Amino acid sequence: MTGALTVLLADDHGIVRKGLRAVLEEEGFVVVAEAANGRDAVRLCAEHHPNAAVIDIAMPQLNGIEAAAQIQKVSPATGVIMLSMYSDETYIMRALTAGAKGYLLKDTAGEDVLPAVRAVSQGKSYFSPGIAKTLLEDYVRYLRQRKLEDSYDLLTEREREVLQLLAEGKSNKEAANILDLSLSTVETHRTNLMQKLNLHSTAEIVLYAVRKKIICAPE
Repeated sequence: MTGALTVLLADDHGIVRKGLRAVLEEEGFVVVAEAANGRDAVRLCAEHHPNAAVIDIAMPQLNGIEAAAQIQKVSPATGVIMLSMYSDETYIMRALTAGAKGYLLKDTAGEDVLPAVRAVSQGKSYFSPGIAKTLLEDYVRYLRQRKLEDSYDLLTEREREVLQLLAEGKSNKEAANILDLSLSTVETHRTNLMQKLNLHSTAEIVLYAVRKKIICAPE
């Protein structure tokens, strides 16, 4: 990627936008627009097509999750980062299902926003340390309650490669090109690994990969 990364900030609190703008601009990022509600966030993304959009999950007129889904339609190359006070997995799942690639907790957003913007601008996922820790703890608890072994061991080497690429945001076609496989072969691997891991969506693949530390999550 060449040139400065461009960012849209959407939060109904001006002081939050001001703080994030200062952090981003100090590191050479370009804040191309700000929005105080979800509808403006979608409109401005359609206008500016930023590399990343940092969006509060709770905003007037259109909440962040709905805004993320609409942004994927009007500016699919924009990596959406959700900003939230909540670390509950339900919120995280909804955000990922809507197309968000990052999820930051507001109390650590100042330090997390820089690596998050860099990651989503490359098509990767990024989660605040607290989020990654919560997801891992939930996963360990899930295994213990059901007396299950680590399901990751069920995957073949190729299935593990496909899992990581999908979790990083690659499409089936992109994964096929990277692995020098046919599209149908990758689709078969995807189906098999999802069945073995009891996963039902791309969002669940991402969550699983974070829990297992297959994709980079901050320490």
